[in-house]
This record gives sequence, structure tokens and C-alpha cells, in this order.
Amino acid sequence: MFRPSLMSLVLVLVACGKEAPKPAAAPPSAVPMTPAEYTVIIKSTWTKKSHPFEYPSGAHFSGMIGASHNARYSIFAVGRRPTPGLERHSEEGKHSPLDTEIRTAIDEGNALMLFESGGLKNWKDSMVATVRVDPAHPLVSVVNMVAPSPDWFTGAASVDLAENGSWVQRKMLTLPAYDSGGDDGRTYNAKDRDTNPKKPVSRAADRHFVVRGKVKPVATVTFVKKPS
Repeated sequence: MFRPSLMSLVLVLVACGKEAPKPAAAPPSAVPMTPAEYTVIIKSTWTKKSHPFEYPSGAHFSGMIGASHNARYSIFAVGRRPTPGLERHSEEGKHSPLDTEIRTAIDEGNALMLFESGGLKNWKDSMVATVRVDPAHPLVSVVNMVAPSPDWFTGAASVDLAENGSWVQRKMLTLPAYDSGGDDGRTYNAKDRDTNPKKPVSRAADRHFVVRGKVKPVATVTFVKKPS
């Protein structure tokens, strides 16, 4: 008895104008199914030795403020104009009204949790806070003012703590300084020169933060997963 081979069947299907069935697409990678908590640690790398140009007396960081959220929200983005909350935080170190903006995002379902800390003056210490993430809000944004300054801050935007279907155990990022676009001052102790209309957020790229042609980070942020 004649038994057609697999190749014969494929040729017949092609001849009839039909393609052989394609293999099913691989399912998307899984996302974490449970919430997680992280310790957020910000440490300064902004010193007179690393950033010698006009390094100010009384250098310090304002307290950090941040949120866990989804892709429809972030505290800042390069190329986007600052919110009133980010502008005030970058100019004065105040957490309000940025905290109100975050709480609004929580009410709208786009953020999960607000977190914050006190400021940092002793560079041997660190700022520490706790943030909770879940499958619907796996991103974290955090900022703090670089002070004194006209409107400079540092931070991280939309850091994804989920990778390959699991929560990362630890993630560290180096943080540059940013210009919020709210003030035209060009030195640490410049007088207030409010910018209107506001400019987009940009990386600070002048002599205060660029040494021998290289951007010098001013801080690190580390996310450390807490035991479940």
C-alpha cells in the first residue's frame, strides 16, 4: 500500500494554495504573581574631589520622594516639562505638591505607594526608605534635590524591578544630575530666575557635573528585595 511521506503532503498543500501549519507562538514570559518589598538606598557620590568646579559649602541632598507605579505614570522624564511638584522639589527640596501628585496617581490606579525620607548632609550616611511593588505596578521612580542649586536634582525614572518573570534581588544604578527646566540659574547659589514657559527636563551638562568631558554621577540608588 502506498503511504505518502510528510514531504509529499506539504507539497500537495502548497500546490493547493495552502501553507503548512505554523508552530504555535511561544507564550509571553510570566510576570511576578505576588507583591514584593524593597529597601531603597541613596548614597551620594557628589564631593568636592569628584566635582571640584564651584563645589558649594553646605552641600546636601533633600529627602528622597518616590513612588511605585505602572507605565502610565512617572515622576519625571528627560524631554518632558516638569510638573509643579517636581519643579518645587528641585528648587526648594519640598515634597509638596509632588506628594499630592503621587497620591492622585494612586487614586487613579496608576501608582501603588508613595515613599520618602529625610535629607542627607553627611556623605558617610545614606538615605533609606521602603517601597512596595506588585504585578500591576512594577516600576519605581525616585528624586531628590541637589542642594544648594537653582533647580537641579538627581533620581531614577521608571526602574523596572521585574525581570524574566521574577522580582530582581538587587539592582543598583548610578545617577546623574538633572535640570528640571524651572529656573534659569547657572550656579549653585544663583538668585531665583524663574523660567516661563518651563523647559523640558534635561541632564545637567555644564562644568559642575562634567569633568574632563565625562558626566560625573552624583549618587547611586540601590534596590534590595526584602525576604518574603
